[in-house]
Formats: sequence, structure tokens, C-alpha cells
Amino acid sequence: MNINKKIYPFTAIVGQEKMKLALILNIINPSLGGVLIRGEKGTAKSTAVRSLADLMPERSQIEGCKFSCDPSNIEQACQQCSEKIKSGKYNIIKSKMRVIDLPVSATEDRVVGTLDIEHAIQKGEKKFEPGLLAEANRNILYVDEVNLLDDHIVDVLLDSAAMGVNTVEREGISYTHPAKFTLVGTMNPEEGDLRPQLLDRFGLVVDVTGENDTLKRIEIIKRRLEFEKDSKAFAKSYEHEQKDLSGKIQKAMRILPNVTLEDSFFETAAKISIALGVDG
Repeated sequence: MNINKKIYPFTAIVGQEKMKLALILNIINPSLGGVLIRGEKGTAKSTAVRSLADLMPERSQIEGCKFSCDPSNIEQACQQCSEKIKSGKYNIIKSKMRVIDLPVSATEDRVVGTLDIEHAIQKGEKKFEPGLLAEANRNILYVDEVNLLDDHIVDVLLDSAAMGVNTVEREGISYTHPAKFTLVGTMNPEEGDLRPQLLDRFGLVVDVTGENDTLKRIEIIKRRLEFEKDSKAFAKSYEHEQKDLSGKIQKAMRILPNVTLEDSFFETAAKISIALGVDG
């Protein structure tokens, strides 16, 4: 594995506009509820998700926090950060949002984290080793082949997605931390269905297919060959497009809180929901 190899640029992906839009919208507004991308192999699903890393905006967090707690949101802070915010004794640092991979082979302990029971008994204090849900707080949690996840891991994700927290209980000892993440999943429908309960947790669903346009297919091949030949040079050739899109995302995030909707928008949304038989 070449550790110096660059990530394929998001703006270099040919076509798949609906998929790209759905991913961008979830960066701008995480309350959309994530996105599930369904499609056959070779449709740039995982490439698109992982390439988001270069577009992620910076955000403020409390220095030294394992959960990247937001200094402006005490209600969703961990216990330690909540105490720091109340006392006013903390430092703020800037860090980029990240894409956290959750492998389908991940164990429950790797996902939720572990409690050191022996330490708790001997020292009388809780010692928690964070898992992937801790890393995913205020980030994107990505599951490739999400339809192949073990049922008990799915249950953990459902609980955390619903509550916005992760609670680990072992031998009568419990530890709770914030786990508010944007869930992004990709899957090939030919390899099995997704549990309805997990499907319901995705705010958006996008079905993708391979490009049928000959010219676009040719362009995909050319770009992929260029990337494989020299990933650094290829990534550099898209720096301007990447910075431009990143800037647009950050601008959209800034103006989002000031967006207001007329009643006609709600009426249209209600009519579409009724026509399509949308649950709820």
C-alpha cells in the first residue's frame, strides 16, 4: 500500500450528480439525517464518500477532548467538557471534520469502546477507551457494505443515531458520551437487503447506476489512469475546483441558519409526501 497516495478528488468524479449533491448537502446540514447510496460495483460510491475528506470544513472543539466537543453547545458536551465550559477553563482549537470508517468486520468493543473494569475496581474511577462512535461524534460515520453489518452492530448504531449518545455498560458500570454523527452508508443491492429499521435512519437515499454515455465512460477511464499513474499530480490539477467547492460549502453553512421558508414550501412538501406515501 502506498501511504503517500492521494485521495481521488471529489470534483474529478464524472457524473453521479445526485449522489454528489446528497453528500454535499449532508455536510452543509447534518440534520438531514445522512444518506444511503445504493448501486452496483464500480459506480464511485465509496470513492465519493472517502473523497469528502478534502472538502470538510473546520470547526471549533475543546482542546484535548476525545469526543471533539463543541465549546458552544454544553448540552451535547461530555461530562468533562461540560464542567470545563461551566468553569470557563478550556482552550479552543480548530480541526477539520472527518470521515470515520466503520468496517463491517468491526467488533462491538471497537465500535462502542471499552471500560477498564479492573481499573474501576482498584482506583474507584472510570477508565474508558473510546471506540469508533467516539471518533464519529460531530463527524461522518461511513459504513461500506452497510447491508452486511452484523445485527448487533446495527442495533448499536440505531440506538446511538436515535439518542445522539453512546452508553457502554459492563459489570454494573456505565459510561455515556456524545455520539452525534452523520451516517453515510453504501451498498450493492445484489448482495442483500438492508434492515428496515436501519434504512429508516437515513434521511436521503440515492440509487446510482453506471454511466451509459460513451464519452463519459472514456473520460472516467482516462481520469482513473492518470490518477493511478501519479496521484499527487492528478490531485494538484483539481486543487482549484476543490477549493472552490469547499468555499461554497462553507458559505452555505454560514447562511443556512438565516434561511427562511414560505408556507408554500411546506404545502409542496406535504403534497409530495402524501403522493409518495412517505411514512410519518
